[in-house]
Amino acid sequence: MHNIVCMKWGTKFGPEYVNRLHSMVSRHMAAPFRFVCFTEAPEGIVDGVECLPLPDVGWEEGVDGHGWRKVGLFAPELGDLEGDALFLDLDVVIVDALDPLFEPEGEVMIIRDYRPVRVRGDRYVGNSSVLRFPVGRHPELLERFRSDFPRIRREVRNEQEYLSRYFHRRGELHYWPEAWCPSFKHDCVPVGPLSYLRTPRIPEGARVIVFHGRPNPSEALEGKGGKFYRHIRPTPWIAEHWR
Repeated sequence: MHNIVCMKWGTKFGPEYVNRLHSMVSRHMAAPFRFVCFTEAPEGIVDGVECLPLPDVGWEEGVDGHGWRKVGLFAPELGDLEGDALFLDLDVVIVDALDPLFEPEGEVMIIRDYRPVRVRGDRYVGNSSVLRFPVGRHPELLERFRSDFPRIRREVRNEQEYLSRYFHRRGELHYWPEAWCPSFKHDCVPVGPLSYLRTPRIPEGARVIVFHGRPNPSEALEGKGGKFYRHIRPTPWIAEHWR
């Protein structure tokens, strides 16, 4: 039994995002799975989703705006979950089988960041939109966060930088095959002037299309949310998969 988990808090995403994600997972998992959503608002979420309370991260002020609540995934206990869990952001679009994401060896699996060259040289930083981790095996990560969040927030921008640094220093951070989790705006949208002429495509080998920043899937479907150097044409294949 594989564990698929997501988180919903605040008002950015409604229950329809959880329901849609559950539907996509159901179509793209051959093995039996549990689907768990950690949320403070389970209303409107379909019966096939197990809703559990959000893990306590020890802070309320300042944690909601940048995804810090994902640090709670490393609590000593996540309900009665055991083994590895695959976390998915609510706004991803699944386009191929997820079963292979449980196969690679590695303590923590993460997307290699789409913009790895940084001023500070932290090329190891990952994107946590698709994250596989062992449940309950690293409670000290959350303990440190609870005890020293103000300092951590000064040192790193968000939860994925914190997680990446923590596991990189231990030699336990590993990356998905590059083709599996492409960025919509960096890998699907044509470059430069071609973005005005060609519809975004699904890259070969993609399993989960990641939407970070803008556009989100609904904007990309309608051809909105682009910039002058990265126009977004209406992308009808999103409707086929994002349901």
